[in-house]
Amino acid sequence: MKKDPENISLEGASWSQDGCTSLSVNLASQIPWYEKLTQMQLLLPWNSGPDSHMSIIQNLNLKVHSGQMLAIIGSTAGGKTSLLDVITCRDHGGKIKSGHIMINNKPSTPQLVKKCIAHVEDVIAELRLRQCANTRVGNEYLRGISGGERRRVSIGVQLLWNPGILILDEPTSGLDSFTSHNLVITLSRLARGNRLVLLSLHQPRSDIFQLFDLVLLMTSGVTIYSGAARDMVQYFTELGYPCPRYSNPADFYVDLTSIDKQTTEKEMESLKRANTLATLFQEKIKDHDDFLWKASEGDSVVTTTSKQSSHSKPEEVINMPYRSSDRLPGVLKQFTVLLSRQVSNDFRDLSTLLVHGFEALVMSLLIGFLYYGHESRLSIRDTSALLYMIGALIPFTVILDVIAKCHSERAMLYLDLENGMYSVTPYFFAKILGELPEHCAFVIIYGVPIYWLTNLFPEAEHFLLNFFSVWLAVYCARAMALWVAALLPTLQLSAFLGNVLFTSFYLSGGFVISLEQLWTVPYWVSKVSFLRWNFQGMMQIQFTDSMYDMSFGNITIKIPGKLVTKALGLDSEPLYISYIIIGGNIFCFLLLYYLSLRFIKQKSNQDW
Repeated sequence: MKKDPENISLEGASWSQDGCTSLSVNLASQIPWYEKLTQMQLLLPWNSGPDSHMSIIQNLNLKVHSGQMLAIIGSTAGGKTSLLDVITCRDHGGKIKSGHIMINNKPSTPQLVKKCIAHVEDVIAELRLRQCANTRVGNEYLRGISGGERRRVSIGVQLLWNPGILILDEPTSGLDSFTSHNLVITLSRLARGNRLVLLSLHQPRSDIFQLFDLVLLMTSGVTIYSGAARDMVQYFTELGYPCPRYSNPADFYVDLTSIDKQTTEKEMESLKRANTLATLFQEKIKDHDDFLWKASEGDSVVTTTSKQSSHSKPEEVINMPYRSSDRLPGVLKQFTVLLSRQVSNDFRDLSTLLVHGFEALVMSLLIGFLYYGHESRLSIRDTSALLYMIGALIPFTVILDVIAKCHSERAMLYLDLENGMYSVTPYFFAKILGELPEHCAFVIIYGVPIYWLTNLFPEAEHFLLNFFSVWLAVYCARAMALWVAALLPTLQLSAFLGNVLFTSFYLSGGFVISLEQLWTVPYWVSKVSFLRWNFQGMMQIQFTDSMYDMSFGNITIKIPGKLVTKALGLDSEPLYISYIIIGGNIFCFLLLYYLSLRFIKQKSNQDW
């Protein structure tokens, strides 16, 4: 293939023409995957000044074949992760100024990348995970599998799509040296199965470095070296930078090319050295079609495929049986699997469910016993205060609980959506329906005891109407919490917005201050406040068919309940309108939640 300095190419999949172009990865044959990145720059629009920008990647050329493992090494902020983001078509705020990405001579798109970068029993066996096949992964609170097994599980999730390319960003971070070595051995075995493996590492130890076929050394977005790992020492030796005996080449040359910012003098000196090395490298490879430095004329890069034939055992190669998986399962299949996962995850965390259930019961009993023991009906003031507390207390706790839970799931959701494991629509409906059993259980635990302890109307009709109003109000709070959790990137910001919205609805609900006394802004807020309409509905349920005693000194008069709701401005609409408006609130919040999932990247709070 001719050298094309303006294209990034990924070759290695066979194309079939059946009315439309499709990509298929055949791992049984030797397919020449490779990619080349040329003159690529990312402009970061959040820098100060209208015309200012920061170049993250510059003048980078790269070509990698299937059956090879390329390690991208370099110091912190060297552009390793940005390079992987560009290759995987992930937009994190920057953009490509020049250069092109090609896959099989076709322009790269996120859909095409997902086909190339994207069984269960085969994957478990090949990644040596049989011993933990039925074990929970675990988290910081729940004991589960080890760190190395967790990383292999992450790789296995991607292997379910039988990918031709595997891209990993810092896969060994947080692991001990032994586990890191075993993980890279697994990746090397995957590469020998005719996959292309790209990974970024900070400073790999020497035995890990020896497993690499190719090494790309970067600093400040420029290429210092790109070529065979075994030739890197010779390359720098020819430039006058030999690696000291018994030193790790990766450590030595990453330190050599890092920008030292301790003082201005050291920064200028290290930056000058890095730029000089980058210029020398570009000069040495300008006549090479593959953009790789070679030790001498005629030498070729040793791939993992060739190394396998010389000194690797056949069982060290991971060859997955080929299965056609060019597209996701249907929407219905995605929904059923996600719904099953949602329900299973909720009920597996039994301790959290018990805590939330106990919380709802305690709040119900506290309010119930406060009003318990009144043989006669409560006064007008006490009844209205009770109804407002019933409708406002549990929604507030639900908002905080839902926001915290959603943010704990953001990292997994972000990776699943970015990797194309499923689409937003089935996840949205699975999330909504999967949480209904939990929601219903908590409202029953909260709403039933408090109603009967406080001596409200004992008739079944009044109880059911009151319970349905509380059910809608609590679910509206849950929908609002889902939206703010998906809208904002951190738990703190989401909790802040949730509190602001709830407080606004609470203060304009018609109890703290009468609706007639509200000025323009809070008056219109009360029009959409689900707490106001829940309060109005429950007041109509309890007061419409009752009479209340009002004493003036020695005089006691009977007042119809309808006059109470009229005096408070809570009789403007019939009861069913309250249900409809709360339902409309739920629909709007769920729609906003869906749009947030659809158009806002659900990055975890550690990434911000």
